[in-house]
Amino acid sequence: MDFDKNNLSGKIGSMRQIASVRRAVLDDGKGRGMRIIDVDNGSGIRFTVYPDRGMDIGEASFHGTPIAWLPAEPAVAASYDPAGINWLRSWGGGMLTSCGLINVGGPCEAGGDSHGLHGRLSHIPATEVNTESKWLPDGSYRLTVSGKVIHSRVFGEQLILTRKISCIAGENTITIEDSVENAGFAEQPLMLLYHMNFGWPLVNENSFLTPVDHPVVPQGEVAAKGLTNWDKMEPSTPGFAEQVFYHDLPADADGMSAISLINPDEKIKLTVSCRKAELPYIVQWKQMGQGEYVLGIEPGNCIPENQNNNRDKGILRTIAAGTTVNHKVTVTLESLD
Repeated sequence: MDFDKNNLSGKIGSMRQIASVRRAVLDDGKGRGMRIIDVDNGSGIRFTVYPDRGMDIGEASFHGTPIAWLPAEPAVAASYDPAGINWLRSWGGGMLTSCGLINVGGPCEAGGDSHGLHGRLSHIPATEVNTESKWLPDGSYRLTVSGKVIHSRVFGEQLILTRKISCIAGENTITIEDSVENAGFAEQPLMLLYHMNFGWPLVNENSFLTPVDHPVVPQGEVAAKGLTNWDKMEPSTPGFAEQVFYHDLPADADGMSAISLINPDEKIKLTVSCRKAELPYIVQWKQMGQGEYVLGIEPGNCIPENQNNNRDKGILRTIAAGTTVNHKVTVTLESLD
């Protein structure tokens, strides 16, 4: 489809006819009352933003093919149980789950506080949620969803994540731009992991990852046994033990590092890119189990081993009072016809 503004003039009633952003509220189940925002860029990408779940992305598809792993229905933020690993009880997967902002990985005690699995970020409702659809000076038509997520505690951290999710009609890339501000008066840990979850039919036994040459480090003995096969997917396997790998990918001339998933059956190539300066790690979560059949590609400024272990390894990042850190992640989809 030609998204030239002059070419479209007189042919459509409004741009909503071919590309749109639509707000709605869920009315049943665990997600009743939860705001959702559906985005359709008119050229193949559709996805749903969850403002009440940290501005995460749930459902997603490309030319009608589902790409996100959805093990459960979305649940309202109020259902969050921070104890231990109970984060999993209200997690519904989705294309993007935001982990952080001061703990990523297993539960721990740190800074005089208890931190559950993967932190609180994905269970915090956003404020100042806005949508925008507009022609830009360069002639492109951009669809944008934005909002602020305030991660705070009295006598504790005062962190504000401002997120903008955008895509261009005719260009099949989802761009996620985050800024994290420390609005408090003390330095704080800053941990952020973009937990992206891709499922069947995009992920199947013939799918494979194609990065440039780089170091790959397994997390633990289970992953070490699968190190020679980390880039290949397997069929759904009973009793599969999840494997986690840490990728140190080089940056290109624009400072972005990238890894691609190719599915020759569906003829789809998906590429996840991130700005390496702020997000030096790409974590791979490989779970080929029955009903738990998912590939996680997870850019992060940390590894998912909780705050204490990141500190012990000397890799825990912090954010000074009054400062802001910016992050950028993109997901690009291509047809291989």
